[in-house]
Amino acid sequence: MQFNRRFLALFISTIVALLLISFPLSAQSRLTEQSKLAIDGIGPIRIGMTIAQAEKSAGVQLVEKGARAGSGGCYFLSSKSGPADLGFMVISNREDERIDRTRDRIARVDVYRSSRITTVSGAKIGDTEARVKSLYAGRIQVMPHKYTGDRGGRYLTFVPNDAADRNYRLVFETLNGRVTLFRSGKLPEVEFVEGCA
Repeated sequence: MQFNRRFLALFISTIVALLLISFPLSAQSRLTEQSKLAIDGIGPIRIGMTIAQAEKSAGVQLVEKGARAGSGGCYFLSSKSGPADLGFMVISNREDERIDRTRDRIARVDVYRSSRITTVSGAKIGDTEARVKSLYAGRIQVMPHKYTGDRGGRYLTFVPNDAADRNYRLVFETLNGRVTLFRSGKLPEVEFVEGCA
């Protein structure tokens, strides 16, 4: 009898432990405001995924964001259910206006306005340039902003040391010494100044 109780207690403990371990993993597989921006994607969405792969991975529906600007081979999507102020640049090797969910691929992720999303290192909208430089010590390149450089606007670009990440960047745009938006993705798209151009 005592053996059965111990076995039952062990069995229940194991099940509870497995549930506690798997719950955070399933919570991380959805795209939320708690998702972190890395140089190669955000949360469960990775740069290079097709739209269909990203939707399945994150449990969201990606929809066109505003009117298209630039070539037909580049456009932006956002998650229909949020989080807000998050955009995905998608690249197609066609010049027409059709979206091909199984072929068009995510090239970059943009975070803007009042988003509460942070980078993996903790940088966010509203941070000072000094904070960004301290979070990415010795790995930030600074350039004047194309449109606001005359007023102190800048690009702060994180360049990774790891050879495996050499084609990725994290770009912060600042004005008056504070981050106004940031993005991550692959070269050259992550450095496009005017969306798709």
